[in-house]
Amino acid sequence: MNFQVVVLAGGVSKKLHPLVSKDVPKALLPLGNKPVLSYVLELLETSSLKEIILVVAGEDAALCVSNWVAETVHDRLRVEVIAAPEDSDTADALRSVMHRLTAEDFLVVSGDLVSDVPIGAVAATHRRQGALITALLCNRALLGSSEPGSEKIKLQPVSDIIGLDSTQQHLLYVAPGAEIERDLRVRRSLLRAVGNMEIRTDLVDAHLYAFNRLLVQGVLESRPTIKSIKQDLVPYLVRTQLRLGVPSTTVGSPAEDKDNQHPPSLPDTEVFAQLLRSSQCQHRATASSSPLKCCTYIASKGKFCVRVNSLQAYLDMNREIAGEAIHLTGYEVSSHNNVIHETSQLGWKSTVGPQCMLGEGSTLGERCSVKRSVVGRHCRIGSNVKIMNSVVMDYVTVEDGCTIQNSIICSNANLQERCCLKDCQVGTGYIVTARLELKGEALAKKEKL
Repeated sequence: MNFQVVVLAGGVSKKLHPLVSKDVPKALLPLGNKPVLSYVLELLETSSLKEIILVVAGEDAALCVSNWVAETVHDRLRVEVIAAPEDSDTADALRSVMHRLTAEDFLVVSGDLVSDVPIGAVAATHRRQGALITALLCNRALLGSSEPGSEKIKLQPVSDIIGLDSTQQHLLYVAPGAEIERDLRVRRSLLRAVGNMEIRTDLVDAHLYAFNRLLVQGVLESRPTIKSIKQDLVPYLVRTQLRLGVPSTTVGSPAEDKDNQHPPSLPDTEVFAQLLRSSQCQHRATASSSPLKCCTYIASKGKFCVRVNSLQAYLDMNREIAGEAIHLTGYEVSSHNNVIHETSQLGWKSTVGPQCMLGEGSTLGERCSVKRSVVGRHCRIGSNVKIMNSVVMDYVTVEDGCTIQNSIICSNANLQERCCLKDCQVGTGYIVTARLELKGEALAKKEKL
Protein backbone atom coordinates (compact mmCIF):
# COMPACT_ATOMS: atom_id res chain seq x y z
CA MET A 1 0.00 0.00 0.00
CA ASN A 2 3.07 2.23 -0.14
CA PHE A 3 2.79 3.44 3.45
CA GLN A 4 5.81 4.65 5.34
CA VAL A 5 5.80 4.06 9.08
CA VAL A 6 7.01 6.33 11.89
CA VAL A 7 7.33 4.65 15.29
CA LEU A 8 7.61 7.05 18.22
CA ALA A 9 9.56 5.09 20.82
CA GLY A 10 10.02 7.74 23.52
CA GLY A 11 13.15 7.82 25.62
CA VAL A 12 13.63 7.98 29.38
CA SER A 13 10.02 8.53 30.45
CA LYS A 14 9.48 10.16 33.83
CA LYS A 15 6.23 8.23 34.15
CA LEU A 16 8.24 5.01 34.32
CA HIS A 17 10.80 6.08 36.92
CA PRO A 18 12.76 4.24 38.31
CA LEU A 19 12.38 1.50 35.68
CA VAL A 20 14.00 3.45 32.83
CA SER A 21 17.46 4.96 32.59
CA LYS A 22 19.99 6.05 29.98
CA ASP A 23 21.07 2.41 29.68
CA VAL A 24 17.52 1.01 29.65
CA PRO A 25 15.21 3.35 27.72
CA LYS A 26 11.47 2.80 27.66
CA ALA A 27 11.55 0.99 24.31
CA LEU A 28 13.79 -1.75 25.73
CA LEU A 29 11.96 -2.41 28.99
CA PRO A 30 11.28 -6.15 29.20
CA LEU A 31 7.61 -7.05 28.82
CA GLY A 32 7.07 -10.77 29.16
CA ASN A 33 10.87 -11.10 28.85
CA LYS A 34 10.87 -9.30 25.47
CA PRO A 35 11.52 -5.57 24.85
CA VAL A 36 8.35 -3.48 24.68
CA LEU A 37 9.36 -2.24 21.23
CA SER A 38 9.50 -5.77 19.82
CA TYR A 39 5.72 -6.10 19.96
CA VAL A 40 5.11 -3.13 17.64
CA LEU A 41 7.83 -4.18 15.22
CA GLU A 42 6.45 -7.72 15.01
CA LEU A 43 2.96 -6.33 14.44
CA LEU A 44 4.24 -4.17 11.57
CA GLU A 45 6.10 -7.12 10.11
CA THR A 46 2.93 -9.25 10.00
CA SER A 47 1.29 -6.51 7.91
CA SER A 48 4.30 -6.40 5.54
CA LEU A 49 5.12 -2.87 6.69
CA LYS A 50 8.90 -3.10 6.77
CA GLU A 51 10.11 0.45 6.01
CA ILE A 52 10.26 2.02 9.45
CA ILE A 53 11.57 5.30 10.83
CA LEU A 54 12.09 4.85 14.57
CA VAL A 55 12.27 8.10 16.55
CA VAL A 56 13.86 7.91 20.00
CA ALA A 57 14.10 10.83 22.44
CA GLY A 58 17.70 11.46 23.48
CA GLU A 59 21.05 10.53 21.96
CA ASP A 60 21.94 7.92 24.60
CA ALA A 61 18.57 6.19 24.37
CA ALA A 62 18.72 6.25 20.56
CA LEU A 63 22.16 4.59 20.63
CA CYS A 64 20.88 1.80 22.90
CA VAL A 65 17.86 1.20 20.67
CA SER A 66 19.97 1.34 17.51
CA ASN A 67 22.32 -1.32 18.88
CA TRP A 68 19.38 -3.56 19.77
CA VAL A 69 17.84 -3.10 16.30
CA ALA A 70 21.15 -3.97 14.64
CA GLU A 71 21.45 -7.16 16.68
CA THR A 72 17.84 -8.29 16.52
CA VAL A 73 15.72 -7.17 13.57
CA HIS A 74 18.14 -5.91 10.90
CA ASP A 75 17.61 -9.03 8.78
CA ARG A 76 13.80 -8.72 8.78
CA LEU A 77 13.01 -5.01 8.80
CA ARG A 78 14.57 -1.85 7.40
CA VAL A 79 14.65 0.36 10.48
CA GLU A 80 16.25 3.80 10.55
CA VAL A 81 16.77 5.05 14.12
CA ILE A 82 16.61 8.83 14.53
CA ALA A 83 17.43 10.70 17.74
CA ALA A 84 15.12 13.56 18.70
CA PRO A 85 15.75 16.04 21.56
CA GLU A 86 15.07 14.50 24.98
CA ASP A 87 12.24 16.94 25.75
CA SER A 88 10.43 16.33 22.44
CA ASP A 89 6.71 15.75 22.59
CA THR A 90 5.13 13.53 19.96
CA ALA A 91 4.33 16.23 17.39
CA ASP A 92 7.82 17.68 17.76
CA ALA A 93 9.31 14.23 17.22
CA LEU A 94 7.19 13.83 14.08
CA ARG A 95 8.30 17.24 12.79
CA SER A 96 11.91 16.16 13.07
CA VAL A 97 11.43 13.38 10.48
CA MET A 98 8.77 14.81 8.16
CA HIS A 99 11.44 15.67 5.58
CA ARG A 100 12.26 11.96 5.33
CA LEU A 101 8.72 11.03 4.29
CA THR A 102 7.86 10.84 0.59
CA ALA A 103 4.82 8.57 0.38
CA GLU A 104 1.32 9.95 -0.05
CA ASP A 105 0.25 8.46 3.29
CA PHE A 106 2.14 7.37 6.37
CA LEU A 107 1.44 5.66 9.67
CA VAL A 108 2.38 6.92 13.14
CA VAL A 109 2.54 4.26 15.85
CA SER A 110 3.43 4.56 19.51
CA GLY A 111 6.36 2.34 20.42
CA ASP A 112 4.64 1.27 23.66
CA LEU A 113 1.56 -0.16 21.93
CA VAL A 114 0.90 -3.85 22.55
CA SER A 115 -1.80 -5.11 20.22
CA ASP A 116 -2.95 -7.78 17.82
CA VAL A 117 -5.06 -5.39 15.72
CA PRO A 118 -3.85 -5.76 12.11
CA ILE A 119 -2.23 -2.45 11.21
CA GLY A 120 -2.72 -3.25 7.54
CA ALA A 121 -6.49 -3.11 8.12
CA VAL A 122 -6.17 0.43 9.49
CA ALA A 123 -4.15 1.47 6.44
CA ALA A 124 -6.65 -0.16 4.07
CA THR A 125 -9.57 1.63 5.76
CA HIS A 126 -7.71 4.92 5.43
CA ARG A 127 -7.34 4.48 1.69
CA ARG A 128 -10.85 3.11 1.17
CA GLN A 129 -12.44 6.06 2.99
CA GLY A 130 -10.29 8.60 1.16
CA ALA A 131 -9.45 9.98 4.60
CA LEU A 132 -6.84 12.50 5.54
CA ILE A 133 -6.53 10.99 9.01
CA THR A 134 -7.67 7.62 10.35
CA ALA A 135 -7.35 6.83 14.07
CA LEU A 136 -7.35 3.38 15.63
CA LEU A 137 -9.87 3.18 18.45
CA CYS A 138 -9.95 0.20 20.80
CA ASN A 139 -12.23 -0.89 23.60
CA ARG A 140 -11.03 -0.10 27.09
CA ALA A 141 -9.11 -3.12 28.30
CA LEU A 142 -10.32 -5.46 30.99
CA LEU A 143 -7.26 -6.32 33.03
CA GLY A 144 -6.86 -8.95 35.71
CA SER A 145 -6.99 -7.99 39.36
CA SER A 146 -3.70 -7.35 41.15
CA GLU A 147 -5.02 -8.83 44.39
CA PRO A 148 -3.64 -12.31 45.18
CA GLY A 149 -6.22 -15.04 44.80
CA SER A 150 -8.79 -12.69 43.33
CA GLU A 151 -10.57 -13.46 40.08
CA LYS A 152 -11.94 -9.95 39.78
CA ILE A 153 -11.21 -7.83 36.74
CA LYS A 154 -10.85 -4.09 36.50
CA LEU A 155 -11.81 -1.79 33.65
CA GLN A 156 -9.30 0.87 32.69
CA PRO A 157 -10.52 4.38 33.60
CA VAL A 158 -12.04 6.63 30.97
CA SER A 159 -9.15 8.21 29.09
CA ASP A 160 -10.91 9.59 25.99
CA ILE A 161 -14.27 11.06 25.06
CA ILE A 162 -15.02 10.15 21.44
CA GLY A 163 -17.78 11.55 19.21
CA LEU A 164 -18.74 9.51 16.13
CA ASP A 165 -21.27 9.84 13.33
CA SER A 166 -24.11 7.36 12.88
CA THR A 167 -21.93 5.04 10.78
CA GLN A 168 -19.19 5.05 13.47
CA GLN A 169 -16.68 5.66 10.70
CA HIS A 170 -16.12 9.41 11.06
CA LEU A 171 -14.47 11.11 14.02
CA LEU A 172 -16.39 14.26 14.99
CA TYR A 173 -15.25 15.03 18.51
CA VAL A 174 -12.33 14.06 20.73
CA ALA A 175 -11.32 15.13 24.23
CA PRO A 176 -9.22 13.71 27.07
CA GLY A 177 -11.32 12.00 29.69
CA ALA A 178 -9.44 13.86 32.42
CA GLU A 179 -10.92 17.16 31.20
CA ILE A 180 -14.47 15.92 31.66
CA GLU A 181 -15.84 15.91 35.18
CA ARG A 182 -19.45 15.02 35.94
CA ASP A 183 -21.07 16.67 32.94
CA LEU A 184 -20.12 16.71 29.29
CA ARG A 185 -20.90 19.99 27.56
CA VAL A 186 -21.22 19.93 23.80
CA ARG A 187 -21.49 23.24 21.98
CA ARG A 188 -24.53 23.97 19.86
CA SER A 189 -22.40 24.88 16.88
CA LEU A 190 -20.98 21.34 16.89
CA LEU A 191 -24.45 19.79 16.92
CA ARG A 192 -25.59 22.10 14.12
CA ALA A 193 -22.58 21.09 12.09
CA VAL A 194 -22.89 17.32 12.49
CA GLY A 195 -26.59 16.76 13.15
CA ASN A 196 -26.43 13.52 15.15
CA MET A 197 -23.42 12.41 17.13
CA GLU A 198 -22.80 9.38 19.33
CA ILE A 199 -20.64 10.01 22.39
CA ARG A 200 -18.50 7.04 23.43
CA THR A 201 -16.54 6.61 26.66
CA ASP A 202 -15.80 2.91 26.13
CA LEU A 203 -13.21 3.57 23.43
CA VAL A 204 -9.53 4.50 23.70
CA ASP A 205 -7.37 6.36 21.21
CA ALA A 206 -4.59 3.81 20.71
CA HIS A 207 -2.11 6.39 19.35
CA LEU A 208 -1.95 4.68 15.97
CA TYR A 209 -2.84 6.97 13.06
CA ALA A 210 -2.79 6.97 9.30
CA PHE A 211 -2.12 10.48 7.97
CA ASN A 212 -1.98 12.21 4.62
CA ARG A 213 1.56 13.54 4.36
CA LEU A 214 0.84 16.87 2.64
CA LEU A 215 -1.85 17.82 5.13
CA VAL A 216 0.15 17.00 8.25
CA GLN A 217 3.33 18.54 6.91
CA GLY A 218 1.50 21.79 6.14
CA VAL A 219 -0.18 21.96 9.54
CA LEU A 220 2.99 21.19 11.50
CA GLU A 221 4.93 23.82 9.56
CA SER A 222 2.29 26.53 9.97
CA ARG A 223 1.38 25.83 13.61
CA PRO A 224 4.54 25.38 15.71
CA THR A 225 2.43 25.53 18.90
CA ILE A 226 1.15 22.02 18.17
CA LYS A 227 3.26 19.83 20.44
CA SER A 228 1.30 16.62 20.99
CA ILE A 229 -0.26 14.46 18.28
CA LYS A 230 -3.06 13.15 20.47
CA GLN A 231 -3.81 16.28 22.48
CA ASP A 232 -3.16 18.98 19.84
CA LEU A 233 -2.88 17.72 16.26
CA VAL A 234 -5.79 15.28 16.14
CA PRO A 235 -8.31 17.59 17.88
CA TYR A 236 -7.21 20.44 15.59
CA LEU A 237 -7.80 18.34 12.46
CA VAL A 238 -11.19 17.21 13.78
CA ARG A 239 -12.26 20.83 14.34
CA THR A 240 -10.89 21.91 10.98
CA GLN A 241 -12.78 19.28 8.97
CA LEU A 242 -16.04 20.71 10.32
CA ARG A 243 -15.06 24.36 9.83
CA LEU A 244 -14.19 23.82 6.21
CA GLY A 245 -17.07 21.46 5.56
CA VAL A 246 -19.78 23.65 7.10
CA PRO A 247 -19.34 27.36 6.24
CA SER A 248 -20.16 29.98 8.89
CA THR A 249 -19.95 27.33 11.63
CA THR A 250 -17.07 27.37 14.07
CA VAL A 251 -16.47 24.30 16.16
CA GLY A 252 -14.23 24.40 19.21
CA SER A 253 -12.80 21.82 21.49
CA PRO A 254 -14.78 20.89 24.62
CA ALA A 255 -12.57 23.03 26.80
CA GLU A 256 -13.02 26.15 24.64
CA ASP A 257 -15.85 28.62 25.16
CA LYS A 258 -14.79 31.25 22.64
CA ASP A 259 -15.70 30.46 19.05
CA ASN A 260 -12.58 31.90 17.49
CA GLN A 261 -10.00 30.87 20.03
CA HIS A 262 -8.29 28.52 17.56
CA PRO A 263 -9.54 29.31 14.04
CA PRO A 264 -7.57 27.92 11.10
CA SER A 265 -4.78 30.33 10.22
CA LEU A 266 -4.33 31.64 6.69
CA PRO A 267 -1.38 29.29 6.01
CA ASP A 268 -3.55 26.35 7.07
CA THR A 269 -6.37 27.44 4.77
CA GLU A 270 -3.94 27.67 1.87
CA VAL A 271 -2.50 24.26 2.73
CA PHE A 272 -5.93 22.65 2.73
CA ALA A 273 -6.92 24.36 -0.52
CA GLN A 274 -3.72 23.26 -2.25
CA LEU A 275 -4.16 19.78 -0.90
CA LEU A 276 -7.68 19.46 -2.28
CA ARG A 277 -6.55 20.79 -5.67
CA SER A 278 -3.59 18.42 -5.87
CA SER A 279 -3.91 15.52 -8.28
CA GLN A 280 -3.01 12.92 -5.66
CA CYS A 281 -5.87 14.04 -3.42
CA GLN A 282 -8.63 14.47 -5.99
CA HIS A 283 -9.96 11.03 -5.13
CA ARG A 284 -10.46 12.11 -1.52
CA ALA A 285 -13.07 14.76 -2.33
CA THR A 286 -16.42 13.04 -1.96
CA ALA A 287 -20.03 14.03 -1.62
CA SER A 288 -19.76 14.12 2.16
CA SER A 289 -20.20 17.33 4.13
CA SER A 290 -16.44 17.83 4.30
CA PRO A 291 -13.78 16.72 1.82
CA LEU A 292 -11.35 16.70 4.75
CA LYS A 293 -12.46 13.53 6.50
CA CYS A 294 -11.25 12.34 9.90
CA CYS A 295 -12.08 8.66 10.06
CA THR A 296 -11.78 5.80 12.52
CA TYR A 297 -10.99 2.12 12.57
CA ILE A 298 -12.66 0.51 15.60
CA ALA A 299 -11.05 -2.73 16.64
CA SER A 300 -13.37 -5.63 17.41
CA LYS A 301 -13.91 -6.52 21.06
CA GLY A 302 -11.90 -9.71 20.71
CA LYS A 303 -8.73 -7.79 19.87
CA PHE A 304 -6.07 -6.79 22.37
CA CYS A 305 -4.86 -3.18 22.45
CA VAL A 306 -3.08 -1.55 25.41
CA ARG A 307 -0.32 1.02 25.81
CA VAL A 308 2.49 0.55 28.32
CA ASN A 309 2.77 4.16 29.41
CA SER A 310 2.69 4.06 33.23
CA LEU A 311 4.00 1.97 36.09
CA GLN A 312 0.61 0.38 36.69
CA ALA A 313 0.13 -0.33 32.99
CA TYR A 314 3.56 -1.97 32.89
CA LEU A 315 2.75 -4.22 35.83
CA ASP A 316 -0.72 -5.07 34.49
CA MET A 317 0.57 -5.79 31.00
CA ASN A 318 3.24 -8.19 32.23
CA ARG A 319 0.51 -10.18 33.93
CA GLU A 320 -1.66 -10.08 30.80
CA ILE A 321 1.24 -11.11 28.56
CA ALA A 322 1.83 -14.11 30.81
CA GLY A 323 -1.90 -14.88 30.77
CA GLU A 324 -4.68 -13.92 28.37
CA ALA A 325 -2.32 -12.23 25.88
CA ILE A 326 0.33 -14.96 25.80
CA HIS A 327 -0.33 -15.40 22.05
CA LEU A 328 1.46 -12.10 21.43
CA THR A 329 4.79 -13.50 22.65
CA GLY A 330 5.10 -16.55 20.41
CA TYR A 331 6.17 -18.61 23.43
CA GLU A 332 5.17 -22.23 23.86
CA VAL A 333 2.84 -22.62 26.83
CA SER A 334 3.18 -25.67 29.09
CA SER A 335 0.36 -27.96 30.20
CA HIS A 336 0.36 -25.99 33.47
CA ASN A 337 -0.49 -22.78 31.57
CA ASN A 338 2.87 -21.15 32.20
CA VAL A 339 6.14 -20.54 30.35
CA ILE A 340 9.24 -22.06 31.98
CA HIS A 341 12.44 -22.00 29.96
CA GLU A 342 14.08 -25.37 29.54
CA THR A 343 17.36 -24.12 31.05
CA SER A 344 15.75 -22.82 34.27
CA GLN A 345 15.85 -24.90 37.46
CA LEU A 346 13.37 -25.34 40.31
CA GLY A 347 14.44 -26.44 43.78
CA TRP A 348 12.72 -28.97 46.01
CA LYS A 349 9.01 -28.20 46.57
CA SER A 350 9.22 -24.94 44.59
CA THR A 351 6.22 -24.09 42.40
CA VAL A 352 5.58 -21.78 39.46
CA GLY A 353 1.86 -21.21 39.09
CA PRO A 354 -0.29 -20.71 35.99
CA GLN A 355 0.09 -17.47 34.02
CA CYS A 356 3.72 -17.09 35.07
CA MET A 357 7.02 -16.88 33.22
CA LEU A 358 10.47 -18.07 34.27
CA GLY A 359 13.26 -16.96 31.96
CA GLU A 360 16.37 -18.59 30.54
CA GLY A 361 18.96 -19.75 33.06
CA SER A 362 17.05 -18.66 36.17
CA THR A 363 17.06 -20.80 39.30
CA LEU A 364 14.71 -21.12 42.27
CA GLY A 365 15.89 -22.48 45.61
CA GLU A 366 13.83 -24.77 47.84
CA ARG A 367 10.22 -24.08 48.83
CA CYS A 368 9.75 -21.06 46.58
CA SER A 369 6.39 -19.89 45.27
CA VAL A 370 5.81 -17.80 42.11
CA LYS A 371 2.24 -16.66 41.39
CA ARG A 372 0.98 -14.42 38.56
CA SER A 373 4.49 -13.07 37.99
CA VAL A 374 7.21 -12.76 35.37
CA VAL A 375 10.78 -13.68 36.33
CA GLY A 376 13.46 -12.74 33.81
CA ARG A 377 16.68 -14.36 32.60
CA HIS A 378 19.57 -15.56 34.76
CA CYS A 379 17.96 -14.66 38.07
CA ARG A 380 19.11 -16.29 41.29
CA ILE A 381 16.22 -16.82 43.67
CA GLY A 382 17.07 -18.23 47.13
CA SER A 383 15.00 -20.56 49.27
CA ASN A 384 11.62 -19.81 50.88
CA VAL A 385 10.99 -16.85 48.55
CA LYS A 386 7.46 -15.76 47.65
CA ILE A 387 6.85 -13.72 44.47
CA MET A 388 3.26 -12.61 43.82
CA ASN A 389 1.85 -10.36 41.08
CA SER A 390 5.29 -8.95 40.35
CA VAL A 391 7.92 -8.47 37.67
CA VAL A 392 11.53 -9.51 38.30
CA MET A 393 13.79 -8.51 35.42
CA ASP A 394 17.10 -10.07 34.30
CA TYR A 395 20.13 -10.94 36.49
CA VAL A 396 18.32 -10.20 39.76
CA THR A 397 19.46 -11.82 43.01
CA VAL A 398 16.81 -12.50 45.66
CA GLU A 399 18.18 -14.02 48.83
CA ASP A 400 16.47 -16.45 51.23
CA GLY A 401 13.17 -15.64 52.89
CA CYS A 402 12.19 -12.61 50.80
CA THR A 403 8.60 -11.73 49.93
CA ILE A 404 7.81 -9.65 46.83
CA GLN A 405 4.22 -8.57 46.20
CA ASN A 406 2.82 -6.32 43.49
CA SER A 407 6.30 -4.92 42.83
CA ILE A 408 8.78 -4.39 39.99
CA ILE A 409 12.44 -5.36 40.48
CA CYS A 410 14.75 -4.07 37.74
CA SER A 411 17.78 -5.85 36.28
CA ASN A 412 20.88 -6.50 38.40
CA ALA A 413 19.11 -5.53 41.63
CA ASN A 414 19.94 -7.43 44.82
CA LEU A 415 17.41 -8.15 47.56
CA GLN A 416 19.22 -9.34 50.66
CA GLU A 417 17.74 -11.95 52.98
CA ARG A 418 14.27 -11.59 54.48
CA CYS A 419 13.30 -8.39 52.65
CA CYS A 420 9.58 -7.78 52.35
CA LEU A 421 8.43 -5.52 49.51
CA LYS A 422 4.87 -4.57 48.64
CA ASP A 423 3.83 -2.10 45.91
CA CYS A 424 7.47 -1.11 45.35
CA GLN A 425 9.72 -0.38 42.37
CA VAL A 426 13.43 -1.17 42.68
CA GLY A 427 15.71 0.41 40.08
CA THR A 428 18.56 -1.15 38.12
CA GLY A 429 21.46 -2.34 40.28
CA TYR A 430 19.90 -1.23 43.56
CA ILE A 431 20.70 -3.18 46.74
CA VAL A 432 17.90 -3.60 49.28
CA THR A 433 19.48 -4.34 52.63
CA ALA A 434 18.49 -7.35 54.71
CA ARG A 435 15.24 -7.56 56.70
CA LEU A 436 13.77 -4.32 55.36
CA GLU A 437 9.98 -4.12 55.14
CA LEU A 438 8.91 -1.56 52.52
CA LYS A 439 5.56 -0.53 51.06
CA GLY A 440 4.90 1.88 48.21
CA GLU A 441 8.55 2.89 47.76
CA ALA A 442 10.48 3.75 44.58
CA LEU A 443 14.15 2.90 45.09
CA ALA A 444 16.87 3.87 42.63
CA LYS A 445 20.58 4.65 42.48
CA LYS A 446 21.52 8.22 41.69
CA GLU A 447 22.63 8.50 38.08
CA LYS A 448 26.06 10.00 37.43
CA LEU A 449 26.01 13.24 35.47
